[in-house]
Amino acid sequence: MGGLKDELLKAIWHAFTALDLDRSGKVSKSQLKVLSHNLCTVLKVPHDPVALEEHFRDDDEGPVSNQGYMPYLNKFILEKVQDNFDKIEFNRMCWTLCVKKNLTKNPLLITEEDAFKVWVIFNFLSEDKYPLLIVPEEIEYLLKKLTEAMGGGWQQEQFEHYKINFDDSKDGLSAWELIELVGNGQFSKGMDRQTVSMAINEVFNELILDVLKQGYMMKKGHKRKNWTERWFVLKPNIISYYVSEDLKDKKGDILLDQNCCVESLPDKDGKKCLFLIKCFDKTFEISASDKKKKQEWIQAIHSTVHLLKLGSPPPHKEARQRRKELRRKLLAEQEELERQMKELQAANENKQQELESVRKKLEEAASRAADEEKKRLQTQAELQTRFSTELEREKLIRQQMEEQVAQKSSELEQYLQRVRELEDMYLKLQEALEDERQARQDEETVRKLQARLLEEESSKRAELEKWHLAQQQAIQTTEAEKQELEQQRVLKEQALQEAMAQLEQLELERKQALEQYEGVKKKLEMATNTTKSWKDKVAHHEGLIRLIEPGSKKPHLITNWGPAAFTQAELEEREKSWKEKRTTE
Repeated sequence: MGGLKDELLKAIWHAFTALDLDRSGKVSKSQLKVLSHNLCTVLKVPHDPVALEEHFRDDDEGPVSNQGYMPYLNKFILEKVQDNFDKIEFNRMCWTLCVKKNLTKNPLLITEEDAFKVWVIFNFLSEDKYPLLIVPEEIEYLLKKLTEAMGGGWQQEQFEHYKINFDDSKDGLSAWELIELVGNGQFSKGMDRQTVSMAINEVFNELILDVLKQGYMMKKGHKRKNWTERWFVLKPNIISYYVSEDLKDKKGDILLDQNCCVESLPDKDGKKCLFLIKCFDKTFEISASDKKKKQEWIQAIHSTVHLLKLGSPPPHKEARQRRKELRRKLLAEQEELERQMKELQAANENKQQELESVRKKLEEAASRAADEEKKRLQTQAELQTRFSTELEREKLIRQQMEEQVAQKSSELEQYLQRVRELEDMYLKLQEALEDERQARQDEETVRKLQARLLEEESSKRAELEKWHLAQQQAIQTTEAEKQELEQQRVLKEQALQEAMAQLEQLELERKQALEQYEGVKKKLEMATNTTKSWKDKVAHHEGLIRLIEPGSKKPHLITNWGPAAFTQAELEEREKSWKEKRTTE
């Protein structure tokens, strides 16, 4: 009864929301009276016109919400429903209330009757939560059934592409979106309207009307024993047979129970593909059109009887229930996984906090230990200093007489040590002065060379200027001297190129001299610093030995920076060496 109530509520929900014109979630009492009366009529439940007013007598005259209408619906209608009403009529009444408001205005490849059947199938396959939606798995199941009914091949890649473009903000499609999906022909390309309509009708018969199998077969009569073609419809507990497939003229039923059985018969009386259905009080002889149909009907009836013995629902309902249970299980597993992840994350955060607290405690303990160690070392140092002081004092007292005796020898030893130190200092100072003198000589030489290079460069530039002026004057001479002047110009250009080459060579040498000058300058600074340090040391010991500075007996040259570090002969020797080097190059 609970499953029937859930199925009824889905259709009623569509009707209630259709009456909610302003989408406020409420419907007027007058509309609910009409809806309740229609529901009682189609569900064959006695209608109590006063019950609605009595149920809401404490409310004002305003509209009633869905939650407010549910107690009345359950108590006065759904609890009284028996399984003796026409489900198609019930669904069509609810469909009539909601179709005009919700059905798309876009042209569809299916008729309104087909749209009604898709709507009923939606209510069967949708989830048991509101607002009603059909999830992608059930959409795929329905489209597969329709494709198989149309005799086409299922395009899994096309559906996967559709799922990729599916709106992530929604969990599924509404009934009207499903109708539009089926009606726009996206998954039935190449099929005509009639084929699509027949496929929808076949799926509707299977899922909604519980038709397990149907088709034309020959039946042998009980009285006249003649064979007549009938349209047979197999349902979970009955086989009905009609004059034709329009189901208008019903000729009888074969009631099935767990004691029924089906047997194959040999061909006789000119009839082939015979089989026998044995029931409690009657036996039916049936002739199928071919062996394949015969085997399919025997298998279908046998499976139906087996399900009756097991008390199981029809295969499509059982499959739907398994799919729902699987989704619920997957959802529960996902929720459990999310819960475990949250617990792990919370535990991790707690662990992190605990580790942080332990780290802070360790840092505090280390800090306290460091302070205590520092205090211990300080106390130890103070005690050691005090002990050393006392020990030194005792040693001084003990060695006082020995020091007086050894005083003279100690003074002599100190004097000799100072003499040796001063001699070492004197030798190092001489080396430093020699380095300084050599550095000054090198600096003076580089300066001389640089000055001479600059003079030669100036003279070359002046000579080049003269040649250039002479060349300009020669160009302005008469036409008769042009050839001779041309030859002279060529010679002068060659000389000019040679002079330019020499000038570039002089420039290169000047740069090298500058680099040598910088090196010598650095050496001079180092020697000056060394000399200064030694002079300071000598000044410290000035009271012991008087420092004798070396000097040259030869006359010194005077430069712009003071006395030169080399003689005139040394300068001439350097100039001679430089000129020879230049000639060879």
